[in-house]
Amino acid sequence: MKRFSIFITSLFIILGSPALSGFAYQEKGEAQEKSQNEDGTEHQITKMTNAKLLELIKRIDPNPTGRVGNWQVKFEGHAVQIITDEKANRMRMVTGIAKAESLDKVKLYRIMQANFESALDARYAIAQKIVWSTYIHPLSALTEKEFYSGLGQTLSLARTYGTTFSSGVFVFGGGDSATQENIHNKIIKKGQEI
Repeated sequence: MKRFSIFITSLFIILGSPALSGFAYQEKGEAQEKSQNEDGTEHQITKMTNAKLLELIKRIDPNPTGRVGNWQVKFEGHAVQIITDEKANRMRMVTGIAKAESLDKVKLYRIMQANFESALDARYAIAQKIVWSTYIHPLSALTEKEFYSGLGQTLSLARTYGTTFSSGVFVFGGGDSATQENIHNKIIKKGQEI
């Protein structure tokens, strides 16, 4: 667990650096845009913003650390970094899992296979000599349900690394991944509590 904390702390230092000072901030308020239903009628869609995202984050962790657009959230002992850029319309969740040098050929093959069939919307990735679990989505189009599902999948991939390599939702099929009850459903439930 100490190594895991070092990974997250390193990520926070790297991502919180002046190099990322281009992250945009938006005043609290909900941006709206029009969209059409299948029957051609118009309806309003609330765009996700940093302010709205922070409200969702606080349902999971009432005391996230960091700053606007770069939060660290903890859930059941796992830390996840949530990074946004409103100008580029991107949101990314990441959590460090292991040192990349610990990957042998078999495990690397297995995480690539999981990315195809059992990781679903979250993915395994390698960057900065670390194996990560990550979920990436356009920020403005992100729904509450997608946020909580993405967070649950990201944490589930981290927890099941080395065993089932599963995001916890379901398996696409065609390989040797298996599903098990895990953190995904807990995140969805906790996020919907009001």
